Amino acid sequence: MRRRAATALVLLLCGAPAARAEGLDELWAGTNWGESDPALLRHFGARATVLPDAIDFGDAYAQLVQRQFTLGGYGLIVYYQIDKATRGLKRIQLERPRHSVTPPAFRGVLAALEANYGPADAQCGARPGPASGYQGAAEYVWRRDSVVIRAIFRDTTLEALNGCFSPACGLTGQLLVRISPPQGDDALCHPASRLPAASHTRPAADPAAGSRR
Repeated sequence: MRRRAATALVLLLCGAPAARAEGLDELWAGTNWGESDPALLRHFGARATVLPDAIDFGDAYAQLVQRQFTLGGYGLIVYYQIDKATRGLKRIQLERPRHSVTPPAFRGVLAALEANYGPADAQCGARPGPASGYQGAAEYVWRRDSVVIRAIFRDTTLEALNGCFSPACGLTGQLLVRISPPQGDDALCHPASRLPAASHTRPAADPAAGSRR
């Protein structure tokens, strides 16, 4: 599908086909927020991979991942983010490898989440513009069963590739699903304010290439 820079990304996501979330609850079932890396590794066993170097996510780091998790027919990498202060599980983030981020991929992921959890409690979008490096965004938020699930799609448009003078230029597309405890997420929808945070998350294409914490 050709990208439409002048159209809000939320509109691009309409008309998604029905799908199911392939065991999304399994990513945290049997675990607790605040749980340590060793405890998580004991729980997940061979399903998890320990990276040689942790990936820095700003307030958290991830060294335990599931390299391939299918959601809506698309593969994502699962990062178990550990709070730097408490050394306990702070959030779970699923990320599509950057070179594979497309509107159809997000439509598939969104359809799976809606099939499993119903309509989002909040949704919003931000049009691309100079302040965001011409990166548009769409965001959907669910509050379900003591967790907050947040699906985020950021798409860098042709304007950013063909000349942009903002400090935010050079951002790449992102497809994220974040799972957090209610006390760790305000459950509000505000994609425009989250756009600069894209630079804090390393590309998902090669998790072994992350930075040390």
